[in-house]
Amino acid sequence: MRFCSLGSGSSGNATLIEAGDGTRTTRVLVDCGFSLRELARRLARRGVSVESIDAVFVTHEHGDHVGCALALARRHGTALWISEGTWAALGDVDAPASLRHARDGMAIAVGALELRPFTVPHDASEPLQLTCSDGWRRLGLLTDLGHADDEIARRLAGCDALLLECNHDRGMLAQGPYPAFLKRRVGGDHGHLANEQAADLLRRVAHRALRHVVAAHLSRQNNRPEIAAAALATALGAPASEVVVADAAQGCDWLDLG
Repeated sequence: MRFCSLGSGSSGNATLIEAGDGTRTTRVLVDCGFSLRELARRLARRGVSVESIDAVFVTHEHGDHVGCALALARRHGTALWISEGTWAALGDVDAPASLRHARDGMAIAVGALELRPFTVPHDASEPLQLTCSDGWRRLGLLTDLGHADDEIARRLAGCDALLLECNHDRGMLAQGPYPAFLKRRVGGDHGHLANEQAADLLRRVAHRALRHVVAAHLSRQNNRPEIAAAALATALGAPASEVVVADAAQGCDWLDLG
């Protein structure tokens, strides 16, 4: 099992997860917040074709996450998993034949992978984040939420790798160029995680067998890669070099879970 980010930030988000069962390879995209052409370009950079994607899981309806999901499902028949609330928020659009509805706690089998969605506090309609497992290793993905409570920590406990939102540095957000209403939204309980919130969550769920930690969804205006990496590294008690930072343009390279 392995994963990579194709890009992470307000301009677009997509995480590619891959696992094999001895006979075939399963590939799942979590979000695809790009155009079809751009998605194909980013996938090709990782040696993967659009046609080989088995399923897309959309976490919520914001454009930097849903992107070309509907077009991909219609053109290639790719399975599309999305919550009923998120689907309703997309408005009056024709449902592709491959549409499936996800919900909190549901086990979703896609080839060699199992997805387990869970609810998060974000300013969207029924947003879901998730863990993903091949039966041996487990990856936790958590972005776009205003705070992480004990239930979220429970869902991420024991993961072998984590991709965590480190959206903003609170000081930079407070002093930055955003208007007051947007600062309140980003920093609120249904906005985005600050570096220190992500670090606090990591302290609660870190364990000795944790292989990879990825800082994701960094704000270009209100954060810096080195600040986010330092916050998570401090929580791990490790050097900052052990934290991978996914950026908007390149995402991050393949990370192997074994």
